[in-house]
Amino acid sequence: MTELTPTATNVQAALRAVASPADAIHLQRFFKTGPGEYGEGDVFIGVRVPATRGIAKGFAALPLDEIDALLDSAVHEDRLAGLVILNARFAKASKPNTFDDAARAEMVDRYLAAVRRGRVNNWDLVDVSAENIIGPWLLDKPRDLLFELARADSLWERRVALLSTFAFIKSGDATTTFELSELLLDDRRDLIQKALGWMLREVGKRVDQRLLTGFLDKHAADLGRTALSYATEHLAPELRAYYRAQ
Repeated sequence: MTELTPTATNVQAALRAVASPADAIHLQRFFKTGPGEYGEGDVFIGVRVPATRGIAKGFAALPLDEIDALLDSAVHEDRLAGLVILNARFAKASKPNTFDDAARAEMVDRYLAAVRRGRVNNWDLVDVSAENIIGPWLLDKPRDLLFELARADSLWERRVALLSTFAFIKSGDATTTFELSELLLDDRRDLIQKALGWMLREVGKRVDQRLLTGFLDKHAADLGRTALSYATEHLAPELRAYYRAQ
């Protein structure tokens, strides 16, 4: 089999070759693309995530300009493929034997530019990328960027800020997760509530449950119902009931 030239056009052709109109209808409903919904106007062609990942794996050498072209596509699966490829390139540039900090910095800059121009604009796109690009980049750096994103009006920039802390949680550090959670306590948008509660739950699961309960002792009454439900999901039933009652 002839290896395809790594271009955005060839990635798109490969995605369209496996697209399903029936799946496109399902995905547009699932990702809330109707008027007034969080994904309003997003376009799906009907490619399932495993197929998208498989195609992306075959284009690991895709140049950054071509990744940008995918991220600027109107089609959701194109943008997802671009982010999966960017993840892989960032991971490779972060390994000891292929470490390239200049390349990592450029990828972070391009990712943030895409976020800010509204191309990382659904929860799956944020969740597949933020913890794999921004999180690892900031592990050993000041984290002012995340507070800048959290103070933006954009739902997606705020979710990027929260999900980036998953990388910190996995390394045993809950401090930034708690600081951002306090900043976003009053944001009652469903996708922020879910992200906030999810990250808090992961602190209890992966770092220390006592840190989670200490945070809840201070803030359970201030959290929205959705965030509180997610955050307490893995607590003992009596403890879960105690916090949810607040």
